[in-house]
Amino acid sequence: MFEIGRDILKHECSGAGAKTMGTKRLRFVYYVFVFCFVIFASRTLQLAFHGTNRVRPMDGNAEWLVNRADIIDRNGDILAKNVMSGHITLRPKQVKDREAVAQLVHEILPYEYSVSEVLRILDSSRRFVYLKKYASDAQREKITSAKLAGLDIESIQARKYPKRRLFSHIVGFVGNDGKGLEGAERIYDNYLRDNREPLQLSLDSRIQSVMYEQLSAAMQRYQAKSAMGLLMNSRTGEMIAMVSLPDFDPENIGLDSVSNRLFKPMRATFEMGSIFKVFNTAMAMENGIHKEYYIKEPFKIRDKFGRVAATISDIRSFKPPRPNLSVEEIMLHSCNVGSAQIALDLPDGTQYEFFRRVHLNEALDLEFGKTETPLTPRKWGPVERATVSFGHGISVTPMHLLLAVNSMTNGGLYIYPTLQKKTFGPLRGERVLSDDISSRLREIMLRIAEETSAKQARIAGIQIGGKTATAEKRINGKIDKFKNLTAFLGIFPVAAPQYTILVVLDEPKGTQETFGLRTAAWNAVPTTGKILDGILPLLFE
Repeated sequence: MFEIGRDILKHECSGAGAKTMGTKRLRFVYYVFVFCFVIFASRTLQLAFHGTNRVRPMDGNAEWLVNRADIIDRNGDILAKNVMSGHITLRPKQVKDREAVAQLVHEILPYEYSVSEVLRILDSSRRFVYLKKYASDAQREKITSAKLAGLDIESIQARKYPKRRLFSHIVGFVGNDGKGLEGAERIYDNYLRDNREPLQLSLDSRIQSVMYEQLSAAMQRYQAKSAMGLLMNSRTGEMIAMVSLPDFDPENIGLDSVSNRLFKPMRATFEMGSIFKVFNTAMAMENGIHKEYYIKEPFKIRDKFGRVAATISDIRSFKPPRPNLSVEEIMLHSCNVGSAQIALDLPDGTQYEFFRRVHLNEALDLEFGKTETPLTPRKWGPVERATVSFGHGISVTPMHLLLAVNSMTNGGLYIYPTLQKKTFGPLRGERVLSDDISSRLREIMLRIAEETSAKQARIAGIQIGGKTATAEKRINGKIDKFKNLTAFLGIFPVAAPQYTILVVLDEPKGTQETFGLRTAAWNAVPTTGKILDGILPLLFE
């Protein structure tokens, strides 16, 4: 090519009649041609070494994005990553050495194909066959090395999730077209498509692993319908761990029931029971209620006509120190009779306004998804006001409860959660409670963990505050006394909370070890204790 160019220049410029201007023009054209050729050759080599931005489709019209960013945890562990893989393909009509192909396929895939089975495929009318999808590196290497006509590797790019079920609800998964369908893959899809830098989440794989392991064990031990766990940094709002069981395998979506994909901490509502006494006590303190209440007998709630509309009778479920208890003692001993009386002493509209203040009346549109809408009373009559005081007659998601109680105990600020790693800084959020009342609530929660049935959540070396809850479930509009929801919400360290944890077991059953009992003290509390025992060294290392 270059010789031809030089010949043209030589003959065009030779002879006495050659014009200087013509020579210059021809040289200019020649050098432009050379320059363009160099650019073309360089680009060709670049594509050969680095590839284009397209890969062969996985199946049908699937289209994978080559540069989808990784997802990593707060410590850099990979949670999701695109990896090159390949399918082993067979085109029977192109095969020349039938015996060699049949032997090699059987050698590589001994449990999938016998030699005779491969020969039958070769004798069939089929034009194309996927012998093995997502073949291993070793399997693909053998196919490539053999160089047998008709037997090839179809290179594809797959999204892999090294932690599999551990983060299935949080990380989510992508579809055949590479688009995020659930979890962080969906929420941050634009970022993952447009960037090469990893998306770093606030979650800690080590903490998540401990919580997952203990919740799985508890779910099996107590034969629970489901189990949930949430751990949040009380000050930054970072979610450190989020577990919802049952779960699913993000790399094999078809293996598990579609219902397993429901992230219950945000998408399911429950009557959360006595943890609501934290709010009831806060309202009493805000409204200056200091008196003691008589709790030795069942409390009758009367309607406007003086008729008994409901009776609160939980006095046998605990042993009060005396017949009259203060507001603080009613929360300490988790007394429904006392809680109901406090609620009815509150000014009209107090509960509605307070729940609105801490967002227990609306769906939460969070950074990483929207929650279900709470089910609140249609009217706020005496019965509703009394039962809501101890967490009945109102259903919220576990996420609602975690965030609301966190605002009660972190100094009074409502902080929205995040899935993205943050640096520690000043506490910021919506002021929903005074710092003084928040401090008083923490003192009661410390006593609950030190003096009551919540003792099994205690861990040596750190002060933990908490509140238990056991709520009889409402099935088809009626209370089923044989089905409970149990929960424990903890804060630590109590003096200046850095973390808030919530553990929930749905319909746990009594065991021989629990003497047939199925209240929170016998399942949710010890489960939380085991989780804390495993994660505290990691949180404060």
